[in-house]
Amino acid sequence: MQPSAEQRLLKLSIAVTIAVAAAGVLFGLLSGSMSIVFDGVFAAIDAAMSGLALFVSRLVSRVTENRRFQFGYWHIEPMVLAFNGGTLMLLCFYAFLNAIDSFLAGGRQLNFDWAMAYAVVVCAVCFAMFFYERHANRHIGSDFIRLDAQSWLMSACITLALLVAFAIAWVLTDTPYARFTPYADPVVLALLTLVLVFVPIHTVRKALTEILLITPSELDDHVRKVMDDAVARYGFRTYTSYVAKVGRAQFIEIHIAVPADTPIDSVAKADAIRREIAAAIGEEGPHRWLTIDFTADPQWL
Repeated sequence: MQPSAEQRLLKLSIAVTIAVAAAGVLFGLLSGSMSIVFDGVFAAIDAAMSGLALFVSRLVSRVTENRRFQFGYWHIEPMVLAFNGGTLMLLCFYAFLNAIDSFLAGGRQLNFDWAMAYAVVVCAVCFAMFFYERHANRHIGSDFIRLDAQSWLMSACITLALLVAFAIAWVLTDTPYARFTPYADPVVLALLTLVLVFVPIHTVRKALTEILLITPSELDDHVRKVMDDAVARYGFRTYTSYVAKVGRAQFIEIHIAVPADTPIDSVAKADAIRREIAAAIGEEGPHRWLTIDFTADPQWL
């Protein structure tokens, strides 16, 4: 994880998102398209969420000790991700209701010149931000950047679909099917919201597993494999392990029961075994909390 790179990317995303949001609301009002207004509001909410993500990114990267938050601020990260994803889901639901209401009211007449000009420019911007963030996040590895890139992809898909719908409706304006053109805006908006509402569901589900401290099976299996090898190599009696992932932090506790005659007669020997287990687990860094203790009494496990 590179906190400074993550924060720079979030700042760029916020600036571009604010510009897209302002353009969406302005062009939506000029063209009479609720789809474009929705696109602008979506971008505005996304800018607010990116700002919150930037604040949390700075918070969790602090290394100074805080006596009130002695385990750090890791728990805030999945809470923000859940709130972000939940907000996007609610926005899609609200836009779907608006699309149904507009369809039942007979649709909306659009100014296709303004609408198509907006769709072309914003679609290009959104796709450019998505590919740039996705490429940069290969080196950063941030859940916040990943979610932000997903948001740019959602915005790009929304705008691309709007462009296609507007182009089709514009072609039909001088044909016998011109009476259907007012329905292009609400129909496309309804279809988009039905599809895009599933995009943040994965993020919300993942964040909730971390908030509820549900053990990640992959990490648990890895730790157990490492400890099974250690037990066989050193002749330990048994062990218990507990793992959790909260945001970018990993919490691992290992309690080892050793025979009473085990020749661990110094702290140095115990530390050497700890270092060996820690190296086998891997991913050592400031985001990993690892505890390994030894006892001859299994009741302490």
